[in-house]
Amino acid sequence: MAQDNSNSIGAGSMDTELGRLVVEQRLATQQEVDRCLVLQARQPADDSGMTLAGLLVREGMVTESQISRLKTSIEASRHQQIPGYQILSKLGAGAMATVFKARQVSLDRVVAIKVLPKRLSENAEYVERFYKEGKAAAKLNHAGIVQAIDVGEAAGYHYFVMEYVEGHTLGDDLAAGKVYTEAEALDIIIQIARALEHAHGQGFMHRDVKPKNIMITNDGVAKLADMGLARAAADVEAAEAEAGKAYGTPYYISPEQIRGEVDIDFRADIYALGATLYHLVTGRVPFQAPTPAAVMHKHLKEPLTPPDHLNTHLSAGLGEVVEVMMAKDRNHRYASTTDVLVDLQAIADGQPPPQARKQIDAGVLTGLAVEVVDPRAEAGAEQAASAELPPGPSVAMIVLGAALALSVLINLLLAVLLLSGD
Repeated sequence: MAQDNSNSIGAGSMDTELGRLVVEQRLATQQEVDRCLVLQARQPADDSGMTLAGLLVREGMVTESQISRLKTSIEASRHQQIPGYQILSKLGAGAMATVFKARQVSLDRVVAIKVLPKRLSENAEYVERFYKEGKAAAKLNHAGIVQAIDVGEAAGYHYFVMEYVEGHTLGDDLAAGKVYTEAEALDIIIQIARALEHAHGQGFMHRDVKPKNIMITNDGVAKLADMGLARAAADVEAAEAEAGKAYGTPYYISPEQIRGEVDIDFRADIYALGATLYHLVTGRVPFQAPTPAAVMHKHLKEPLTPPDHLNTHLSAGLGEVVEVMMAKDRNHRYASTTDVLVDLQAIADGQPPPQARKQIDAGVLTGLAVEVVDPRAEAGAEQAASAELPPGPSVAMIVLGAALALSVLINLLLAVLLLSGD
């Protein structure tokens, strides 16, 4: 059943334009559209009734794919008034924005335009955050970060123009059931860590690192996208305004973000990047629960099952790095994104992670991981025990000792008997 999911156009306006296009493109006659409008008018006054699109599909006048194309055309035409850009197609839509593929006329290049829905354009907080995203991205110039191009307002719509990335997100792959090999995951995470190193060096935190915000181009280049929650670390006013609020995505959010702490810093991004790496190599998020609140509670309280305990094909070094990245106490995480890169590159080169080993040797990760029986760890423990303890007595030695003890006992009994006979 077709539903009207438009974010920026009212239902009545959408029905009017949809009916007109259906007739113009000869998908149905005016009489057939009018009949559906009559059926729509006879429906209950509440929200339980069907849209015109739904009725047209139900009555067999158009298909769902035709309705989808018409809606895209209508939304695109609504945004043709953005000066200097020609809308080509709709890339996607969410509660916060609709993204279009467009051509920048002056430079004849393809770009992506994120448009704030009309209903949110009347909310000063959302508008301010929208422009902050554009300004934050504009200050960052790195191949691993989606480039900002322009930001503005036209015909009542606020828009943000950015680099168009031909490819897909890590979220798409994970939703399709893909589990990354250690080498594949390291290649991507190292690229994103370099992008974060640049952002952190410029004083910006992303605060929403997750698979859906990591784009993979057709050439295999990883790019960090969506600076919607990015904030300057030195922006004390913004930090105080957000105090007590949990900004982020539940499956990847750091404990300090959950608590709404004022002094959030780059280590929150390190935690989220670790959670993303965990998801890539295990096929599951670090903590699972029925509700977002329950998931966040686990981030705060529940020990982390090391990724190499779930996927035994992973190296112990990768498990150690993830544990340090996701330490619940941020003081026990990496001291910088540069340190993260040192360890990630070491693992990629087949070496142990030096920074993580320092943390583990210091004992700061005690109690971080739950006890899970790992065949490799069990075998290693047995080997270590046999190497540290002196060899035990053999079976033959035990039998010989028992025989000697019995012989001594018998001789004592004989001696007692002889003495009593005398």
